[in-house]
Amino acid sequence: MNSHTSNNEGFTGLEAAIVLIAFVVVAAVFSYVVLGAGFFTTQKAQETVHTSVQQASSTLDIVGNVYGTAPGATGSPSDTVQFINFSLGLAPGGTPIDFEKLVIVYSNSTSLMTLKNQTNVNPATQEPVAGGWAITQIQNAPQSNPTLLLSPNEQFTISCNIGGIPRNSQITVEVRPAVGAAFTITRTIPAAVQAVNILY
Repeated sequence: MNSHTSNNEGFTGLEAAIVLIAFVVVAAVFSYVVLGAGFFTTQKAQETVHTSVQQASSTLDIVGNVYGTAPGATGSPSDTVQFINFSLGLAPGGTPIDFEKLVIVYSNSTSLMTLKNQTNVNPATQEPVAGGWAITQIQNAPQSNPTLLLSPNEQFTISCNIGGIPRNSQITVEVRPAVGAAFTITRTIPAAVQAVNILY
């Protein structure tokens, strides 16, 4: 019987070099794919972190006190508060907020109401009708023509017309910007309602 034995005499150095180059090329392509996937994953993770921080952090800050007013209570105490008034500014490092896209939600122990934006493009002193909110004053506007974009160092005074909030009621006003976390204001109507009341 004939026996076949292995003979590597024909395996020259050139062939070995070709095989080695092929292995190097395959390894280079594989490492490029792995590195590309790693860079892509890192970039997506950074975008996710930045978006999460932007959505989780509120850039709004309340300036001064929150007031409840009862226009009818000029001389004697009233039973209800009609307007909730407060001023908002940007927190340090906060980005400008477009108040045209802002949503304000009022709630108490028994009701929940989304207030209607009744602010003009060029706001002036105005009072919203029942169930609405408006910017009644803009302070520190950087230009002569005020806009609905709250910029650094600006303050917007907001008036919310709830229609009638009973004494001793705990209320919550939630300010929801288009980008960023909602800003919540929780206060209690005093037992004796005057024309102007500081809410705590």
